[in-house]
Amino acid sequence: MSTPLQLGGIESAVETATGPLGLVIIAAYSFLIAIVLPLPSEIVLAAPLNLGLPEIVDLALIVLVSGAAKAAGSVVAFRIGHEAKRQSGPVIDRLRDSRFDIVEWSERRTVQIAREYGYIGLALALMVPFFPDTLSIYAFTVLEENYVKFAAATFVGSMGRLLLVAGVLAPFFSLFGI
Repeated sequence: MSTPLQLGGIESAVETATGPLGLVIIAAYSFLIAIVLPLPSEIVLAAPLNLGLPEIVDLALIVLVSGAAKAAGSVVAFRIGHEAKRQSGPVIDRLRDSRFDIVEWSERRTVQIAREYGYIGLALALMVPFFPDTLSIYAFTVLEENYVKFAAATFVGSMGRLLLVAGVLAPFFSLFGI
């Protein structure tokens, strides 16, 4: 039997989340996805919320709550990423002194991508269905400096992804019995 702390238990809790407590479970799951859980965020769409409202309103609440919670979690990840960057100074210095300057190449490439796409790049990366959010979020935490813009990009990307899956992919999957 799985406990709520096991990954399957968390997914199961989300898939069976109903009522106002269901929104709390969706929020907690979405918050944790931004920080530590390498799980698909789309699972929140499976929650049978049943708030006694029209189904479209339940869906809108799921998307809004999930997006807001993931944005809040991204701010925590943002802080963790900046702290890790600050703490890794001695390691970075040693790598810079090595024969192959991996750090300089990585920084140059990453800065190029960040300059080219910025926060829009983060939002677009988060819109990719079934791709781990944590990876995109932490990749951008090292580059960006503005908490508000970072959270806004995460919010927009998260909502866009859920709307894409709910509106485009879900009907496609149902055609094929998936």
